[in-house]
Formats: sequence, structure tokens, C-alpha cells
Amino acid sequence: MKTKVVIAMSGGVDSSVAAHFLVEQGYEVIGLFMRLGIDKLDSITKTKVCCSLEDANDARSVADQLGIQFHVLNFKDAFNRIIDTFCTEYLNGRTPNPCILCNQELKFGRLLDFARMLNADFIATGHYARVERSKDRYILKKGIDARKDQSYVLFSLTQEQLSRTLFPLGTINKESVREVAKNLNLKTKDKPESQDICFVLDNNYHTLLYERFGNCITPGPIKDTQGNILGEHPGAPFFTIGQRKGLGVALGTPRYVVDINPRENTVVIGTDDELLEDELMASDLNWIPLDKLDTPLKVQVKIRYNHVPAHATVYPYKPDKVRVVFEEPQRAITPGQAVVFYDNDAVVGGGWIERKNVENI
Repeated sequence: MKTKVVIAMSGGVDSSVAAHFLVEQGYEVIGLFMRLGIDKLDSITKTKVCCSLEDANDARSVADQLGIQFHVLNFKDAFNRIIDTFCTEYLNGRTPNPCILCNQELKFGRLLDFARMLNADFIATGHYARVERSKDRYILKKGIDARKDQSYVLFSLTQEQLSRTLFPLGTINKESVREVAKNLNLKTKDKPESQDICFVLDNNYHTLLYERFGNCITPGPIKDTQGNILGEHPGAPFFTIGQRKGLGVALGTPRYVVDINPRENTVVIGTDDELLEDELMASDLNWIPLDKLDTPLKVQVKIRYNHVPAHATVYPYKPDKVRVVFEEPQRAITPGQAVVFYDNDAVVGGGWIERKNVENI
């Protein structure tokens, strides 16, 4: 009897080729498309956002070509809760990362539930990452293709999830994936990359915030770091740490958002130097090669997806919290973003940035 694998198929080239590799390796493969209730045209890119009806048809076409089972499940309600969380994070002065929440709730939550229903042994996705066994632990590692590595957005995977997850693309690069798709003449072979946040159309989350929580958004003061009022903003949720454009304040030299205070509905701006911080506090932690952190640990740290890992020491701080102290100050540490700890190419763990300066507590 073949080992059974359920693979998330988004209708893109990565998951299509990942499914092909699994078939080639002798697994019994079952494709699953997650219907999220999104079927709109982005007016700027003129393309469908991901998880649309068109994507479902593309995924089904690939499944038919590969000769595998294919299912479509409706996760609209669960995804709608992720969108609401995205919006409320902005209302709370934070900058969210919904892709990680989607991984937690859907791709490695609901997908795994579906796999259990089918008595499948594994789930799989088209992420560029690797899972390896080391003694009694499963280890998450970066994908071989450094430009496409997605280990950052997978930091929250538990030992159970890692033990039942396959990443067929972890050991190859994007160019090879495209080449395989073209050689197989898959329908998705020339399909472009999906945008970062699939439910934000026109690259403007402000519209979404107005649609869902417009009654909670009001104008307020823009201040400098000394507390002087410099102008007025249309709504604090429309700003994020490090933002330069759209401040509506001209001071002769560049200014950036350095803080957001939702309680006072205040946006604080400052110089580039005032964006620099040498520590942060993180909570809601997940550890991969260890159960918990008992002693200080030197690691490399990413504070956002495209951040170059910086050397730091992670200190146990409070229950389910750590203090991260960098060897050199980092720019635009942003509450609400994930912070992920690495030991070279292995993910040690990660959490969510709660605040950017622990000493001010």
C-alpha cells in the first residue's frame, strides 16, 4: 500500500511541481484546494488574486494531468476570521503578518485535519523549506534557494506538524521548478507569483480597514519624539513603523514613523536614527529543537521576511516571553511582525514582536 499524502494546491506553479515530485516518488497523492471566498480582479495588476475560482480550475487541471484525486474545501469562514485579525492588529497599532496566521490556521491546521479524515500519513505544500529528523526532534531548515526560502513564515510549526509535513521543493531552486513545469507542460508553468497578501486588492489595505472598521478610525495628531504636534493624520491604523511616504508633514529632511500609540490615536515621526533599536520583547513563542528556553542563546534573528539575519542573544524574560538583544541596532523593529531565531540554516524558534524596547516597560 502506498504512503498517502494530501498536498495543498493553490493553482500556482510551486504546488503543481511539488505534487508532481510526490507522484514521481511513489506516494498516493491527493490534491486539496482551499476555497477562501476570494474571486476579485486587482485593478492595478489586472490579475486575479490567489485562491480564486480561476486558481481552483488551474489546480484541478494539474491534478487531472498528474492523475491524482482532487478536492475543494470551503474555508471562507476561517479565512474571514484571519482577515478580521489582520484589521484589528492595525487598529491596535501593530503591523500584522497574515501569511503566518494562514499557515497556522489553514495550511497546517485545517489541511492536517482533512488529512487525518482520509487516513493520510503526510501533508505537503510548495513552500521552499526543509524538514529533517535529528535524534528525537524534527528540525525546520531554510530552503536551499536562499532567494525563495520561506522558513520564516513557518516558524510556528509544532513537532507534530513537522513530523507529518513534506516540502518537496526544499532542495531545489525556483528556476528548476519552472523548468520542470515547462517540460511537463503544466497549465501553471508560466503563472506569475501571487501577491504577498491575497485579500488586499490594489495594494491598499486602507480600503479594507474602512470597509470593516471605518467607524473605529478617526483623525489624530502627528507628533515628533519630543511630543510637539506637527500635523494631523487621517487614522493611526493607516501607518506602520518605518513608513516615510504619505506623512503629510514637510520638515526639510526625511522623517519616518517611529511609533504608533493607538490609545492616544497618535502617530510619532522621527529621523532615521530614531528608528534604530537594539532590543525587543517577543511573546507567543514556538521552539523547534528544544521544548523551552532556559538559558541565554546566541542566534541570528530576522525581524521581517526580507530582513538580513542579525546577530543577537535571546534571554528568557517572563512566561512565554523573551528579550532579544542585538549586537548592532536594527532599523524599524515593528510590533505585530514575527521574529524568528536561526542557528545558521536551522530555525531555532520564533514568536511575535510585542514591543521594541524592553527597557521602557
